[in-house]
Amino acid sequence: MQVWNFGRYAVGACVAVVLLAGCGGGALSCFACAQHDTRVGTAVQRDTGSGSGGSSKYIQHVIVVIQENRSFDNLFATFPGADGATGGCMAPPSDLLPRSQASSHGCKSGDQWVPLKEEALAEPCDWAHGRHNFLTDYDGGAMDGFGSEGGGGNCPGKAGTKAYVYTNPSEIVPYWTMAKQYVLADHMFQTQGSGSFTAHQDLIAGGTILNPNKTQSVVDFPTSMPWGCDNKDPKTVTSRLIWEHGMIKGEFDGGPFPCFSYATLRDLLDAKSVSWTYYSPPEPYGTGALWNAFDAIDAVRNGPEWTTNIQNSTKLLSDISGNSLASVAWVVPDDNNSDHPAVTHDLGPSWVASIVNAIGESSYWDNTAIIVVWDDWGGFYDNETPPFFDHWGGVGFRVPMLIISPYAKEGKKRHGYISHTQYEFGSILKFIENVWGLGQLGTTDTRATSIVDSFDFTQKPRKFTPIGSKYSRTYFLHQKPSYRPVDSE
Repeated sequence: MQVWNFGRYAVGACVAVVLLAGCGGGALSCFACAQHDTRVGTAVQRDTGSGSGGSSKYIQHVIVVIQENRSFDNLFATFPGADGATGGCMAPPSDLLPRSQASSHGCKSGDQWVPLKEEALAEPCDWAHGRHNFLTDYDGGAMDGFGSEGGGGNCPGKAGTKAYVYTNPSEIVPYWTMAKQYVLADHMFQTQGSGSFTAHQDLIAGGTILNPNKTQSVVDFPTSMPWGCDNKDPKTVTSRLIWEHGMIKGEFDGGPFPCFSYATLRDLLDAKSVSWTYYSPPEPYGTGALWNAFDAIDAVRNGPEWTTNIQNSTKLLSDISGNSLASVAWVVPDDNNSDHPAVTHDLGPSWVASIVNAIGESSYWDNTAIIVVWDDWGGFYDNETPPFFDHWGGVGFRVPMLIISPYAKEGKKRHGYISHTQYEFGSILKFIENVWGLGQLGTTDTRATSIVDSFDFTQKPRKFTPIGSKYSRTYFLHQKPSYRPVDSE
C-alpha cells in the first residue's frame, strides 16, 4: 500500500482519505483541512431572500458560459492586480533545474522553483485532471505535484515543467478585454477536485450527492460513453466518494450507472415557472449527451424537457437575435470552440466574445448577467491552495471566472474590477436562486458566497462596448459542428 502524506495546511480537523483503486490494491492518504461549515439542508430549502442585493429588480437573464480545462494562472497569471504567479514549486520527477533555486521561493526541501513559461493557447498537451491527479498536484498543500501528471499520446511521460505555463495574453485578448472592462474573479474554486463530468454536474446541482444522508458523491467520469442515461451498456458505472467514520473512501468504478435522480436547479426553476435552456453541441452519438449535464439527470433525459429545453449550442445566437432567450441558460462550446488543451485552434475566446457581443448589442443587455467560467484546472499549475475540504471531494483548484453585465462592479481607477471573494460553483447557483427567489437546493449553494457582491445595482447601467475578437459572430453563425466530444475526463 502506497502512502501519501498530505500534511497540514490550515488549523482544523484532520480528515483521512482512503482511495481504493478498483477491486484490489489501493492507497491511503491523510491530510488536515481547514475547519469549515459543510452542513447542508434538506433537498429544497426556503429562501430568505438575503444576499440578493436587490438583483431581482435588475437581472432577468443569466447566461452561464462553460469553457474547458484551464487554471486561473494558466489564463491570468500576469493580469495586473490579480492573484497570479510567475512561477511555482515542483516536486520530483525532474532534474531540469538546480535544486538551489528552490530555497529563495519558499519551496519545501527537494522541490525546484519553476518559472512559468509563456505558451500558445493551442498547446499540444492534455494533462490528466481526475481525482487522483488533483490529490497528486495538491500534495498536502505544497501545490507542487503538477509536474508528475501525464499528457497522453501527444506528450508521453511526466509533465515536468510543461504543466507550469501561462497562455500568451495576445492569444486570449477577448478574455483580457472582458476582465479589464467588467469583473474578473480570482478566487473561484471548483466544487470538487475532479474532472469535467462532475464539474458540469456541479454547475447545475451544486454537487453530485447521491444519498439523503449526504455521505456519497460521484467523482471522475463514467466508464463508457455517452455519459448519461442513454448509455446502452448496463455495466457502465461511475466512481464515488463515501464519507464514513471520519474518512473519505474512494470507490473507483464502484459508483452507480450515470443516470441520477438528485435535484438540480431545473427543479427550482420549474417550480417557479422560470424558463431555462441548456445548449450543448452535437457529438458522435447524435444526442449532445457527452457534454450535456442533463443527459445524466433521469427526470430531464427521460422526460419531455429533453426535447423542449435542450438545444444545440449553435442555436444560442439565433435565440438572442430572435428574442427567444430563456431566463436562465447554460452554454457548452463545440470542440472547435473549446479552450480544452491539445486543441489545434484558437477559436474559444472569439466564440465567447460572439455571445457577449450578441447580448450586448441586443435588447437583453440592460437586464442580463453573463458568467464565463472554466470547468476544471486541466492539470495546469495554479498557485492558490484550496481553502478547505468537505465530505464530497471539494473544494478543488482555482479556475477563472468573468462576469459581464451593465451592473458589473466597476473598479475605482478603471472600469474593470477584480473580485478577491472566495467563490465556488455553488456561488453561481446561489445568485440565480436569489434573483428569482427559488429557494435552495441544499447542496454547496447553502454555504457558498453568492457572486452578487461583484455587482453594483446602485450604479448607472453601463453602455455596451463591443469586445474585439479575431473571429466574427458571422463566422460562428455559419460554423459547421465538429461532432467531436469536448472532453473525455
